Amino acid sequence: MADNDEAAAPYRRANPEGGGEVTHDPRATNPTGNPPSPRPATMNREDGPLKVTGRARYAADHTPARLAHGYLLTSTVAKGTILAMDVPAEAPGVLAVYSPFNPLKLHPYAREENAELTPPIQSPEIRYHGQAIGLVVAETFEQARDAAARVRVRYDTQPPRASFPGGLPAPIGGTPVTDILEPGIGSIDEALTAGAVTVTATYTTPAETHAALEPHATLASWTGDHLTVHTASQGVRLVVDRLSETLGIEADKIHVINPYVGGGFGNKWGMWAHTPLTAAAARALGRPVKTVLTREQTCTVVGHRPFTRQTVSLGAAADGTLVAVKNDGVSSKSASNGFHEPAANLSLILYGSRNLHVSRSAVTLDVPCGTIMRAPQESNGSFALESAMDELAAELGIDPLDLRLKNNTPIRQDNRRPWSGKHLDECYRLGAALFGWPERDPVPGRRVEGDWLVGYGMATATHGASRGQAAIKVRLLSDGTATVSGTAADLGTGQSTVFVMLAADVLGIPAHRITPSLGDSSAPPAANAGGSGSTSTNGPAVLLAAEDATRTLLNLAASHPRSPFAGHRVTYARGTLRGGGIAMPFGAFLTDIETPAVEALATSPRNSSTTHAFRSFGAHFCEVRVHRWTAEPRVTRWVCTVDAGRIVNEKTARSQIAGGIVMGIGQALLENLHLDPSTARFTNATLADYLIPAGPDVPPMDIHFLNHPDTLLSDLGARGIGELGIVGTAAAIANAVHNATGIRVRDLPITPDKLLD
Repeated sequence: MADNDEAAAPYRRANPEGGGEVTHDPRATNPTGNPPSPRPATMNREDGPLKVTGRARYAADHTPARLAHGYLLTSTVAKGTILAMDVPAEAPGVLAVYSPFNPLKLHPYAREENAELTPPIQSPEIRYHGQAIGLVVAETFEQARDAAARVRVRYDTQPPRASFPGGLPAPIGGTPVTDILEPGIGSIDEALTAGAVTVTATYTTPAETHAALEPHATLASWTGDHLTVHTASQGVRLVVDRLSETLGIEADKIHVINPYVGGGFGNKWGMWAHTPLTAAAARALGRPVKTVLTREQTCTVVGHRPFTRQTVSLGAAADGTLVAVKNDGVSSKSASNGFHEPAANLSLILYGSRNLHVSRSAVTLDVPCGTIMRAPQESNGSFALESAMDELAAELGIDPLDLRLKNNTPIRQDNRRPWSGKHLDECYRLGAALFGWPERDPVPGRRVEGDWLVGYGMATATHGASRGQAAIKVRLLSDGTATVSGTAADLGTGQSTVFVMLAADVLGIPAHRITPSLGDSSAPPAANAGGSGSTSTNGPAVLLAAEDATRTLLNLAASHPRSPFAGHRVTYARGTLRGGGIAMPFGAFLTDIETPAVEALATSPRNSSTTHAFRSFGAHFCEVRVHRWTAEPRVTRWVCTVDAGRIVNEKTARSQIAGGIVMGIGQALLENLHLDPSTARFTNATLADYLIPAGPDVPPMDIHFLNHPDTLLSDLGARGIGELGIVGTAAAIANAVHNATGIRVRDLPITPDKLLD
């Protein structure tokens, strides 16, 4: 469909519990020029009762007959070669000990998927501390763990590369340098000198771990040459493809099941060492095997957010107009895979400027794999850019909000395409009014309440908005219920509830009569959970499949020889067929004609627009208090305004934004995966030592959605929000800390020692 036609298409919204339908046509505008925005629908999580009663079964909850338990052996050095592994001869209950000297045969991977480049335990080479070097399989978990503790490993060690700052003088090239310069300007440095004011500063962020509630787990069992796997993953199709490669079997012989995921944030994308090892061990032993990683192993085996350093220079005219933006970004990169964060990329697109320069490079370290973590690039990138904008505002004597409004732009700077829908100025103004931003004292350290210094900070939130291809199946059953299925994953985001709500919109039946089925590789290929693209990709396919299912039902009612509607014009609304003076619920009709179900499979295409750019936007406003004597920072109030297209379910959407803000608070104040520069070991790889936000760290939050549908992205009009909430959060806090104390912290996290000046 052409973009102009998409822009004119209305969408429908119905009460998810049944009832009247609302039609909204984006062509009808209010006096401000924006489409009128109906209040978003809201619904409790459909899987909530299952989860709070313990009936939702996660990967590690399955216990088939004859189950054996695996326990990973991991390296205690960061670089070298295994010379020998001394395995206890008669450990109780042990079935097998696999190692590079007794390997499970695994084939090399054809593609990386942000995980390791090579399959595990095929070589004695050690590339990082905590690398999987073996698998113990025993009758019980305790026996496997005990035997693993008895294994003795002898190494030939080498000095590891273990200092990100130490590698900064000579980083390797990453993505090529990007320069966008106006005619007559020879370099970005020349453009910077043309500004009335220039600020330059360097910002760093540490490594972080994902710390999802559910640890990674895999259960594998074989029936002949067919494999069934339960595993914690953000995409079952990713696991099928990767297992097919490394096990050397056809993909159609692999069934991956994963309906519930206890958090992912990126490191449950694809597959890690324990999954192919567990599947290969189950094949070798002829019985089911389950491997669950320890918390420490989830900090090494399954990836982390890399270190970054960005040097940002901003040049502006006296009125605040940006004339040049320069960002030289460096990320760490593991020797075991190719992932690094081009965090400087955000500087190419967020603000209007005639001259832009971004470089990306990486420092290779002998550390566990870097991988995607909530808002890769944008989270770290926004800390530097949004802090620099605050510093520029102070230098110019301009309010930080006014500076952002001044440089807000309707086009994407690097490709000059207009944004499909951008109401960031509305986010700024609404957020400022709700927060009370005009009360901010621009002089740092002047607002004091008792023993607390009080500061206000703000920052822009933005994240890419995507729409891929997705297929969904909807079935109408003779008992009057319906199912909606696809391979999508729900990481606690509420994706299954969105499936139910959208299907209810079209089918016109109460949401409790619709059952979602996610996380099964035998279902139609829906989108994986990542890149904030689940709802924007899968949602349009749900609508199409539900519409096609009703058409199939109508055709059957008109053509079936035993149909009471034969020969009459038949209509369908709110779960009921009507025609010839007869009204009959679809379930009763299917029962009468002895048909158990009708179904439809629909595919929604990816967004292929070459005329527009697509992103979600928002604005953060926060209050931070810093204790005058202990320098303890506390976030005490938060307002966030969000422009992310149509909001399908306000309740779960609010949770997504709040969750991102909480992670951003952790990034700003607490999280730091410490790397020992002598051993290349993460020294705080447990939840006892790695600090994440707890209840007292989370302030009251006021979150508002503009709810302007983006009908250029899809008829549904929804854009992504899962990662949006964390972007800009750390910068808003750092800016508030500066406003409270006058101290500018450019190296995360912001700990009391950095404020004791």
